[in-house]
Amino acid sequence: MAKKKIKNIEEQIIRTEYSEIMRKSYIDYAMSVIIARALPDVRDGLKPVQRRTLYDMHELGIRYDSPYRKCARIVGDTMGKYHPHGDSSIYEALVVMAQDFKKGMPLVDGHGNFGSIEGDGAAAMRYTEARLEKVTQMCYLADLDKDVVDFVPNFDETEKEPEVLPVRIPNILINGAEGIAVGMATSIPPHNTGEVIDAVKAYIKNNDITDDELLEIMKGPDFPTGGIVTNKDELAEIYRTGTGKLRLRGRVEIEEVKGGRQRLVVTEIPYTMIGAGIGKFLNDVADLVESRKTSDIADISNQSSKEGIRIVIELKKGADIKNLENMLYKKTQLESTFGVNMLAIADGRPETMGLKKIIEHNVEFQFELSNRKYTTLLAKEREKSEVQEGLIQACDVIDLIIEILRGSKDVKMAKACLTEGNIKGIKFKNPMSPAQAEQLRFTPRQAQAILEMRLHRLISLEVEALLKEHEESLAKIAKYEDILNNYSSMSRQIIKELDEYKKEFARPRRTLIENSEEAVYEENRFEEAEVVFMMDRFGYARTVDPSTYERNKETIHAENKYIYTCMNTDKILVFTETGQVHSVRVRDLPAGRLRDKGTPIDNISNYDSSKERVIYAVPLDSISMGMLLFTTKQGMMKHVFGTEFDVSKRTVAATKLMDGDEVVSVKLIGTEHNVILRTHGGYFLRFALEEVPEKKKAAVGVRGIKLSAGDYVEDVYFTTYTDDAVALIGEKEVQLNKVKLMKRDSKGTRIKL
Repeated sequence: MAKKKIKNIEEQIIRTEYSEIMRKSYIDYAMSVIIARALPDVRDGLKPVQRRTLYDMHELGIRYDSPYRKCARIVGDTMGKYHPHGDSSIYEALVVMAQDFKKGMPLVDGHGNFGSIEGDGAAAMRYTEARLEKVTQMCYLADLDKDVVDFVPNFDETEKEPEVLPVRIPNILINGAEGIAVGMATSIPPHNTGEVIDAVKAYIKNNDITDDELLEIMKGPDFPTGGIVTNKDELAEIYRTGTGKLRLRGRVEIEEVKGGRQRLVVTEIPYTMIGAGIGKFLNDVADLVESRKTSDIADISNQSSKEGIRIVIELKKGADIKNLENMLYKKTQLESTFGVNMLAIADGRPETMGLKKIIEHNVEFQFELSNRKYTTLLAKEREKSEVQEGLIQACDVIDLIIEILRGSKDVKMAKACLTEGNIKGIKFKNPMSPAQAEQLRFTPRQAQAILEMRLHRLISLEVEALLKEHEESLAKIAKYEDILNNYSSMSRQIIKELDEYKKEFARPRRTLIENSEEAVYEENRFEEAEVVFMMDRFGYARTVDPSTYERNKETIHAENKYIYTCMNTDKILVFTETGQVHSVRVRDLPAGRLRDKGTPIDNISNYDSSKERVIYAVPLDSISMGMLLFTTKQGMMKHVFGTEFDVSKRTVAATKLMDGDEVVSVKLIGTEHNVILRTHGGYFLRFALEEVPEKKKAAVGVRGIKLSAGDYVEDVYFTTYTDDAVALIGEKEVQLNKVKLMKRDSKGTRIKL
């Protein structure tokens, strides 16, 4: 029995190349992401999560004219029925569809905190509420009951969901799309609803219309944030190929202020600045002032509100406004690019399409929807007409029908008589009735309607109404047959519906499209000057002019650890115990009054005060002709020429360290002759500086002192032969030149402290 089981298992083993399985699995995964998650369908312009969320809201009855419902209910229902990929992705999709600053035409009416244009996130789904917008109900979800789209099983085959929504306007152009799949991404800008509808109508009327002619109707992108597209001449190529770059600018206005001054007011921002970009813009403008690239700005404030964007830049008197405006375009996100890649799922596969191709797919979809809609309506109207004809005929022989019903034993017998003229078993009172009954040939549907007919339908007014209804049904049948059999009739019907949508939902264009010259500006010429660099023990640095330093020398030396006179074109080198050296441009440091706090060097360099500690700071010019002595905790020492640190990188390794070691001291060598090392255990070693060799910055160095187990170097001192230097250690003074002069790599002399 065991052998038989082993044999069966062996028969089930599939022997194949592992690489082939990985290749196939990855392709399956990639296609799943591309088709089922990341990219929109060209027909309805929606990703699966968006489509499922809207359909679920429709199924829940959360219409535009009904009360709001909690978003948590919508998300939970969507996740449980249609989209088993986590609640966060569903809620984020719902939030974006409700944000009027991201969507050209929001599809969801949000109630509560749904985020802001400045990057504030939406409130949790348990707090917010939502319902469908009117446009969504009318143009995206209408006619689902008319068999206009195919329904497919959901993930566990317990529900049915639409393969695509019956969207009657090109949503992929109106709202745009963004998505990152595997190896591909889509980025389609939003457009003006009225212009897109006009472009679709133009294509329906003339399938041979060119891209240039379409662009005369649909001018280009229309972002909800407004702004300006500055490369109009490049749009034709972008919309022909489906790829390219749009150059966007914010809209800037000039306002007069009292005192003869002016200010720049940003009233519209580029679409790419939505979110954290506004805060970054404010910081970038402040950096322009701090780095002295402009001296025309007095202040900047963000006065934006629900009414719109308003970023105010106060200017100094006599400011060069045009030059400053161009500087903002070049140096900040007030001018940026939007990469266009009109990629969508068409006929079940991803495809990059131009404008005409997208409209072509949309029009084909509209005709398919209309064909299926009017086929369904025609079938229903024919059924209705059939019943009406039967009731009208029944009214003419109502006495005979009543006699048949009274003489029948059951409904089956009566129905057989009405449909087939079968009078077997039916008792008639009038001798002429059997012959008349045998002539009856109602259809099964008509017979059922006659059996269910109420007596009040025999009133003359009701009969007249029935005749009128029948005439209307015949007119509708003729209309539907004409629409289905004639391309021109269906075209007129689609165009008529598009006109209604345009009248109801179109809005004025927000984005201006023009050809603008490239922004050219002239920076303030940087004047070389002597300054005094100061940095306190907390790492806050700044500069003052030499005259301020001379007047406040005592205070400055009391409050700061590093003080140097240098040029504002110089660099400050910051050495840390981790063996790194960070470069800081003096011109990047704030220059101002003595009492200004300065700026942390973390903000203007790669230095991280949470991970490393400053050992030494010195201007590059001060060491360019000199030599630095490095000493580590484990007693390793070396000399390095200052020119080694004149590099373009902001951070480089100043020395190589062994495991567990760190830099204790970096000192610039002057006229000193001796170096003295002090260890934690109280050992002092004094030897000649010339015993320490010169090494490259990437070297470890040589051993300066022999350390006992657990001991380490704690401090380093310099002396000359005639120096009477004293080191104060705790409360004890040590005469450094009285320490015994020995050779490098000795143990040193122990001094009780």
